[in-house]
Amino acid sequence: MTDPDHSFTQSIDRAVALLSLVGGAGADGARLSDLVAASGLAKPTVRRILLALVRAGLVDQDEETRRYQVGSELYVLGRLASVRFGIHALARDTLARLSGISEDTSFLSVPRDTLAVCLQREEGSFPIRTHALKVGDRHPLGCGAGSLAILAALPDEEVERVLERNSGVIAERYPNYSTAILKELVSETRNRAYALNPGMILTGSWGIGVPVFGPEGRVAGALSIAAIESRLNEQRQRELVALLREEAANLEDALRKPKAGLQHQKAKGGAPISRSSPTVEQ
Repeated sequence: MTDPDHSFTQSIDRAVALLSLVGGAGADGARLSDLVAASGLAKPTVRRILLALVRAGLVDQDEETRRYQVGSELYVLGRLASVRFGIHALARDTLARLSGISEDTSFLSVPRDTLAVCLQREEGSFPIRTHALKVGDRHPLGCGAGSLAILAALPDEEVERVLERNSGVIAERYPNYSTAILKELVSETRNRAYALNPGMILTGSWGIGVPVFGPEGRVAGALSIAAIESRLNEQRQRELVALLREEAANLEDALRKPKAGLQHQKAKGGAPISRSSPTVEQ
């Protein structure tokens, strides 16, 4: 008689092994035949395990090439359990200061292929808050303030690739956006030097964002602040953008010198945040 515990453990071992093979294939992804050959498993078994991994979001299959790549859930898990001195760890006190000073909600978002993923959210003390973005939420690059800041910081050829890949989901789920509108928003963001979302995802919920660049010069993420429309007039936008840029520069310095940066962030600390105010959905 087959031991059910052994079969279960064996299935997990096989799934982990295939996940490692997919990750090791890099950005080009892995063909099904390559995974079958490398794993030594039967093709139906490999296909069944990959299907389960795709359902869990740990693996993606490119619609055109049919190759398998690491999925968004694996990316989010990796970021949330990132190395001690990664952007996520370094940004904790950054967001506390942003929300402590602005009294509004601040966010850290990072790019994942054609998406922006919200990794961290810090509430402010202002009694009316916007709940348009939560930790783990994903939007196509360009949709939302932090997401738009990331998209506008990419080279032109990458912007074109992202917009082409996202055109279907944008047409289906984001009625206020289109490829043409996003191109205009990218141009406006570059001219303005910060991203603005005037309630395009959720009416009345406005946001501003700036990119954060990693040591290699590529955009590593974005810091953003969201508030109700009346709290983001032009004058306040200028005030908050100056604050966002200062914190983005500090975060970039910390990313260049991870250990020193984390010690600096801990020593600097953040303003206490009131969490007793009632929340109003916008």
